[in-house]
Amino acid sequence: MSYVNKKVRSVSLMLLVMMMVSSCSHKGAPTSISPGGESTFTGLAYNDEEGFQVSDFYGQPDGPNLVYIEGGRTVLGTFEEDILHKNDNVERTVTVSSFYMDETEVANIHWLEYLFYIKRDSSDEFYKSALPDTSVWEAELSYNDPYVEHYLRYPGFRYFPVVGVTWEQANDYCAWRTAVVNKKLAEEAGIEVSLDGGRIPLETGIVLPNYRLPSEAEWEYAAMALVGTQWLDENQTHRRLYPWDGHALRNPYGREMGVFLANFKRGRGDYAGISGKLNDGAMITDYIYSHPPNDYGLYNMAGNVNEWVFDLYRPLTFQDFDDLNPLRRNGYLDKQVSSGGASVRYDVKGYQSLITDNVRVYKGGSWKDVAYWMSPGNRRYLRQDSATSTIGFRCAMIRAGSNY
Repeated sequence: MSYVNKKVRSVSLMLLVMMMVSSCSHKGAPTSISPGGESTFTGLAYNDEEGFQVSDFYGQPDGPNLVYIEGGRTVLGTFEEDILHKNDNVERTVTVSSFYMDETEVANIHWLEYLFYIKRDSSDEFYKSALPDTSVWEAELSYNDPYVEHYLRYPGFRYFPVVGVTWEQANDYCAWRTAVVNKKLAEEAGIEVSLDGGRIPLETGIVLPNYRLPSEAEWEYAAMALVGTQWLDENQTHRRLYPWDGHALRNPYGREMGVFLANFKRGRGDYAGISGKLNDGAMITDYIYSHPPNDYGLYNMAGNVNEWVFDLYRPLTFQDFDDLNPLRRNGYLDKQVSSGGASVRYDVKGYQSLITDNVRVYKGGSWKDVAYWMSPGNRRYLRQDSATSTIGFRCAMIRAGSNY
């Protein structure tokens, strides 16, 4: 499968700048990249000693490990048979703005780096709150004990996805990553800033927007990667059941023909196949760069570990949504008005529902899931303060200063 490499992304950014310049109807009109030396409305000079300061700007800086995802119209929703009859992700047309997403899942080495710095720079209480729950590997009827001690810290697992991390811990990591990456960018630009709340002015143009968890819409859009199915003008030849073409789970091409395209559970008791010919090569999680990337260049958007997304879980999200950048951030619309007055859709107090404002969506399927859950439209939920050995995450970021 093809994917967008760094050189192609650089060319795309150059084309974006050219398009921004060429889009001006008036020849020589100012742009964000080339604002000129004076205001077109007042005639006052920019960057005088006491005048309005306009910093140099060359576009949003490249964020470490991020891949550019060009947005557009898409159809969200499950493309798999609804065998559980949940009807919680019915197809609907939306538009998703361009954004960035991590090329890979966050790995153990990245979390250990995080722990190192917050142990040095933060309180002992916060450091302890950031420790993954390694007991997620424990089971009464199996011998997974070695993973409890070794999975996070043993060097052999460095580039395996971090697990045992809650939705809340993942959000804390995103905030820390934003601070340290922007501090480094500021220092390279000659701006001094501390990590204890010092703000780097957005006007400088040298900082990145916040790293964060992707919305469910962004995650599903990026996983499907229908940019690889384009034909002629605004035509897509087909949709996808998985992040690759076809309904098969094995690579149909070349030397890798017959090799599984994701790390998942093939059937009851079959996590990796037989000795001498392991099917997906992993009995638990796998190397974050394993298996071919999808057409956006993203690895393991199906299988390996499920991934947290930002959205609160609601089964009627497909019904209660904005069609531009949909996001479910709270319990808005949970109360509904009936003929007898206001009522609540999800009766937690009456023990009629498990759906609360503390349950978050996760997607993608894992090493412990059958193939059904690897379809990008499928969704499940878990309390935001819970963790398992099958859920990890990756970060996303907006495309700032862009109208698409």
